Amino acid sequence: MLVRLSGYQLAKIAFFQYLRKSKRLEDKMDQNHTTYNILDKVDSPKDIKGLSIGELRELCAEIRSYMIECCSINPGHLGSSLGAVELIVGLHYVYDAPQDKLVFDVGHQAYAHKIITGRREAFRKNRMKDGISGFPKRSESEYDAFGAGHSSTSISAALGFAEAAKQQKLGHKAVALIGDGSLTGGLAFEGLNNAGAAKTDILVILNDNNISIDRNIGAIHEYLLNITTDPRYNKAKKHIWDKLGDGRFRKLIQKMVVGTKSYLVRHSGGDLFEAMGFRYFGPIDGNDIEQVIRTLQKLKELGGPLILHTLTTKGKGYAPAEANQTVWHAPGIFDPETGERIKSEKGESRYQDVFGATLLELAKMNPKVVGITPAMASGCGMNILAKEMPDRFYDVGIEEEHAVTFSAGLAAGGMKPFCNIYSSFSQRALDQIIHDVALQNLPVVLCLDRGGIVGEDGATHHGCYDMALYRTIPGAIIAAPKDEIELKNMMYSAMLSEDGPYIIRYPRGYGEGTGWQTSEFEEYAAGKGEKLKDGEDIAVIAAGPFANRAVEAAEIVKEKTGRCPAIYNIRYIKPVDEDMLEEICGKFDEIITIEDGCITGGLYGCVAEYTAQRDKGISITPIAIPDSYLSQGTQEELRDECGLTTRRIAETIEGKMKKISKKDRKVLEI
Repeated sequence: MLVRLSGYQLAKIAFFQYLRKSKRLEDKMDQNHTTYNILDKVDSPKDIKGLSIGELRELCAEIRSYMIECCSINPGHLGSSLGAVELIVGLHYVYDAPQDKLVFDVGHQAYAHKIITGRREAFRKNRMKDGISGFPKRSESEYDAFGAGHSSTSISAALGFAEAAKQQKLGHKAVALIGDGSLTGGLAFEGLNNAGAAKTDILVILNDNNISIDRNIGAIHEYLLNITTDPRYNKAKKHIWDKLGDGRFRKLIQKMVVGTKSYLVRHSGGDLFEAMGFRYFGPIDGNDIEQVIRTLQKLKELGGPLILHTLTTKGKGYAPAEANQTVWHAPGIFDPETGERIKSEKGESRYQDVFGATLLELAKMNPKVVGITPAMASGCGMNILAKEMPDRFYDVGIEEEHAVTFSAGLAAGGMKPFCNIYSSFSQRALDQIIHDVALQNLPVVLCLDRGGIVGEDGATHHGCYDMALYRTIPGAIIAAPKDEIELKNMMYSAMLSEDGPYIIRYPRGYGEGTGWQTSEFEEYAAGKGEKLKDGEDIAVIAAGPFANRAVEAAEIVKEKTGRCPAIYNIRYIKPVDEDMLEEICGKFDEIITIEDGCITGGLYGCVAEYTAQRDKGISITPIAIPDSYLSQGTQEELRDECGLTTRRIAETIEGKMKKISKKDRKVLEI
């Protein structure tokens, strides 16, 4: 007998195939564990301070090899970390962490830092459940001065460290390591402005690799490119450095370099950093360990706000990563020898693919539709629109606040903007969503990718607060599709809506395996859900794909107990379907809510508020993300931890069913 498996069941099979494949690779790696001449002797930054330049070069090569070895089995953010090895080794060689504070921006580049600060073996479980975080994390190590996950925070935090050291007369140094992509964020410029005005001792290292995840764009990128490619500056610099030696004129020559650079930079577009109160140095080769150390040693002796501009290569030292830097930002598992990426065997579309294809279809249908992304074109699927209709596509860089207000301006000007932001990153634009979109009732569509549990990126990236945060906004529409077809139809309905913000949140990863490609568009009325399954005793109200898990769980419970709960797909968290809730409250005394959002303020809060206002006296059991910060792990592991897998949902339903049966027996006995 042929059995048609659900999308979720197929995904589970593919997931375990992936695990088995990964385990085989892990076993292979353990059998052929590489011995490293220098790295195996490094357990803290102190162990590198006595190394020669030649030994440091060897160490950098070994760190790269080790990162490739580990990340080939246990995926991570490889490309950025490969490019930043010399910078990090140089920083730990010159500065004295943890007393001196090294503050990372985002943390994608911090793998070498973790490896040489006592976490070399732990790095094998990087981003795994019960392993170490993929980002700097204060609770993990004294060397992780400040947590990182969202971008553009390092300068402000480092300035705080610098002022704290000054207030306490500690004499400790503060260094912010920020990428050129993160520098486009407004918070970075707020930090630069304040630091420059305060004249505090702080070093900002600009790690310029010309790429964040996708190619960088915008005026700041063009400015940096202008500095580094000016032919007059580079010709003069080469001539001077060719003459540079270790003799008595070294300092004089270096001053000439700085003076030449400053003059040419000013006359090729203005020295932005020096205008903000920083002394600008560079650009230098950030992948040349000798040059990095020599420069840092000199800058360490200088006071005031300093910025060092370094040029690095994302994916440095690994040919496949250098050749395709966007893909190798986070490549998944791969064969370290060949660079061949090992893809999971899943037939379903990812939600980002559905979003991208649908947006293009809507743009062809409606000339007012445009797409906006803060530097996540390929990640969210908007690269499809960018390729086919580039004039209707806007990548604004890592600027979530600007993305929302820019979208508001587009809407006020008569366009229909679809602004796609990862759920966790959208938190940065809460003020703009309220003040610039909602207060003016502008028809901006906010598509929140990576809603709910994201997985291995951990606490900084889980999109678990969106429903709770945005449900507080008057007039907001918040939709949660249960599958690909509902995402497609919600985007279509949002296009037709004249209200805003119209927020659609959906999870990271693969869908349910529906035939969304051939389905016709259907307009949904905002605030209307659907009943998926009739039942008795208990009503289960679920948001998003967990409506499907609830149906699967109900079948398990029915098979075991002969009784089945009623299942409802809420569809819209706001406005809520009051007719549906009234029907449920009239039939059931027990309700279970299911959502991949925080337990406070989301679907559970919505249903509890409704019943409380009407004095219904109904028992409500929430299944949600608890009121605590989830760590890293696979989506399935973390969902199981939160009771959000089919098995755990079935256990909760069955437990409630048993309590109801006991209550009924007591009533009969009376």
